[in-house]
Amino acid sequence: MNAVSDLSGRNDEVLIVRSTSTVSSPKIHPDFFTGLARGLGGALLFALPMLMTMEMWELGLYANPLRLLLLCLLNIPLLVGLAYRIGFERMTTWTQTLRDAAIALALGIVLSGMILWLFGLLSPELPFEHMVAMIALQAVPASIGALLGRSQLGMRSEEDDEEPGEYEGESGYFNELFMMVVGALFLGLNVAPTEEMILIAYKIVPLQTALILLSSIAIMHGFVYSVHFKGGHGVKQGAPWWNSLIRFTLPGYVLAFATSAYTLWTFERLDEASFTQMVTTIIVLSFPAAIGAASARLVL
Repeated sequence: MNAVSDLSGRNDEVLIVRSTSTVSSPKIHPDFFTGLARGLGGALLFALPMLMTMEMWELGLYANPLRLLLLCLLNIPLLVGLAYRIGFERMTTWTQTLRDAAIALALGIVLSGMILWLFGLLSPELPFEHMVAMIALQAVPASIGALLGRSQLGMRSEEDDEEPGEYEGESGYFNELFMMVVGALFLGLNVAPTEEMILIAYKIVPLQTALILLSSIAIMHGFVYSVHFKGGHGVKQGAPWWNSLIRFTLPGYVLAFATSAYTLWTFERLDEASFTQMVTTIIVLSFPAAIGAASARLVL
């Protein structure tokens, strides 16, 4: 506040207010655009095998609409969880997490639609609801691949790779279980629609079924704890050898088994099958699903 004197000798006080506030505009980190490009590459890389699989085209035409809708709805929380862990940039708020999940879903839808059209599968004669179903089904693996691209195509720094592989506390434990579900679902989606799953289940005998189950668990455990892949885990010093098997590998296989059962049910591969045939088919699909779950612990 300054005093000002006029010719009559009267002093007037003039209040001078200086504003120091500035209008802030939200800024997007440059890593976001790099991650977005990698996400597009990841969606193409991981989803292209399914985009070029005839069974996936047919399922988009003939799959149960309610089961397909449920798969698409369940994909949303999976994307949110993935975005929180490996979004297009380092997450600081839930707003950014939800934004990245929405962008991954949009990338999956757009890329799936473009590739299916490019391959001549979205013709004008095809009913609109069938086109929507085909794109929606393909968008599930494509959207997951968009977020996996951040982890697999170089977004992580060397410092991140040097961090201890195993999380501490219960939140980290359930985080790893969640990642195993994502890995099992993603790899299971590659083969679940094919007729080979049913054919293998019909050809093998109970002994082979049991060996597939045991091999799945052994490979799943070995991937993470024995063969020293990058991102693998070591058994904690002083802990018995079976601790990691009971705590991680067996629960991970149960999740891979449940994910395989759900995937086969979604694609109507368990309809009209006997109980024994259903279990055998699920065990067959759990073989790649278990490998996908173990790989998720390594790379995510």
